Amino acid sequence: MTRYADIPKPIRSGIVVVDPERGTPERVIVLQFNPDTLERSISPQAAGGEGGGAGGGEGSGDQNEALRLKGPAQETWKFTAELDSTDQLEVAHPEGIHPQLAVLEMLVQPTVAQIREHSRLAKNGAIEISPIEKPLTLFTWGSMRVMPVRLTELSVNESAFDVNLNPMRASLSIGLKVLTVSDLPAGHRGAELYLAHLAQKERLARAARGGALRSLGLGATAGRGF
Repeated sequence: MTRYADIPKPIRSGIVVVDPERGTPERVIVLQFNPDTLERSISPQAAGGEGGGAGGGEGSGDQNEALRLKGPAQETWKFTAELDSTDQLEVAHPEGIHPQLAVLEMLVQPTVAQIREHSRLAKNGAIEISPIEKPLTLFTWGSMRVMPVRLTELSVNESAFDVNLNPMRASLSIGLKVLTVSDLPAGHRGAELYLAHLAQKERLARAARGGALRSLGLGATAGRGF
């Protein structure tokens, strides 16, 4: 009888809400299905201007700054996540997928207690009221991609409802901004996690196999450096 090796269970992507002081997970959000595609945008933080300086026209930026960076590149992620109460949800819920949607929405909403506290401070004549701070949020896509993020977009398309109008299926467009050391204060746990994420990229880049100049139609030429 032919026996097949066990197929490993795929790792899920997800979001971890972390207490920034203690570093302990407050909530783990496991995406029901891994997205089929990911869209990533990486924008370098160039130190010099891109033209349009005092002299006008191309090449008017500071020539000494052309190859300099002000800091880490700004990176954004976009993907579509699916929720379906009829397929693979561990426990059926009488309210459909309302709980799963609410968990994601609360990533960008203050709590009632926080709003009431702000109102109390305002009524008591507080001169300065700090904006409400949310816990640190990490996005995970396997062990090689764990990074601090801020949710920048959450668009929900609900497509099925039960007799009580509870949503049963939904497609969610999610946008994330990777938080870097330029976004977080020095010593912040999120800043350290970003540096670990960047170090992982450096390790992977070193592992990539380099090409040869002859593949580009170039050869070593004395006095020209290559």
